[in-house]
Amino acid sequence: VRLVESGGGLVQVGGSLRLSCAASGAGFSINAMGWYRQAPGKERELVATITRDGTTSVGDSVKGRFTISRDNAKNTVYLQMNSLKPEDTTIYYCNAVRRISGINYNYWGRGTQVTVSS
Repeated sequence: VRLVESGGGLVQVGGSLRLSCAASGAGFSINAMGWYRQAPGKERELVATITRDGTTSVGDSVKGRFTISRDNAKNTVYLQMNSLKPEDTTIYYCNAVRRISGINYNYWGRGTQVTVSS
């Protein structure tokens, strides 16, 4: 399974960005997809996840500002980020979970940098 992220970049405080992540090589076996972020020296943090049936989970630090959505036909997940803050600056990683014979397999993208300037 290959995950390709796009949409990161530089934005001013209060601005918006939309991240995309397309999964290939998995057909219809991907269950959950989502986004995590990790700042230098810190643990990887949940941003948001979404299952194939649309159930979402959003991290407390981004609730009300970030929205996750998904196009199952394209195996693509989106993260709409609004009201961005300097503390949102870090690398964002796409994640996909594939369930095969009762076992979950995790896949990660290479990451995309988001920088919020004040």
